[in-house]
Amino acid sequence: MVADVSYATSLMVQKLESIFSLSPEEKQALQALPVQVETLKPEQDIVRIGDQPTQCCLLLEGFTCVYKLTSEGKRQILALHVPGDMPDLQSLHLQVLDVSIASVSASKVGYIQHDVLRHVCERHPRLTAAFWRETLVDASIYRDWILNIGQRDAYARVAHFFCELLMRLQAVGVVEDRAFHLPITQAQLADAIGITSVHMNRVFQALRSDGLIDATRGRVAILDWDRLQEEGDFDPLYLHLNKQRSTR
Repeated sequence: MVADVSYATSLMVQKLESIFSLSPEEKQALQALPVQVETLKPEQDIVRIGDQPTQCCLLLEGFTCVYKLTSEGKRQILALHVPGDMPDLQSLHLQVLDVSIASVSASKVGYIQHDVLRHVCERHPRLTAAFWRETLVDASIYRDWILNIGQRDAYARVAHFFCELLMRLQAVGVVEDRAFHLPITQAQLADAIGITSVHMNRVFQALRSDGLIDATRGRVAILDWDRLQEEGDFDPLYLHLNKQRSTR
């Protein structure tokens, strides 16, 4: 468990440093935070609409999603979070949540109490700015997802999605040779992209046959990064990364 906690706080620091420059003292303060680590099953809710959480969730392994349901039970995935993200950071300031957050795959998360986060921000005021910047980047990603779903065709949407995912995962060091683990079903991706599962399967096959990606057994490899960016109309500006590591 000690190793899990150490990894959790180190991952938090790495993620924040991808969008905000931290001092040695600030890093040390974050790495000393108490974290309660928990393993989740696939499709397990972390928080639900109407909840009033007293802690924030730090994603350590796997993927989580933010989602809403229609009155008929149709799901729209509004965001996908990767290791290092804090999907419910807004709960520090919003008393009642207006979205649900769930694991997409088997995942591991670390919980940090709100009082602890507020205390560390009081002692290190710049950390308030770092967490604020993270929520702003989250909002920027939301806006680009709206554009992606509203104005691009399915082929471009999925290409754009993979471009974004590659860069976000690179920022926390879980990409190797332009390949990453993605234990997500095509039905789940369809809920995020806004198309049917059947259509998603067709798009996957098209991206494979065009030599842009290879996707087998939960692993995605980007075969032609330049063309994938072009087909997805992808500009990484909205991710606001401090250091955009080369994807070549």
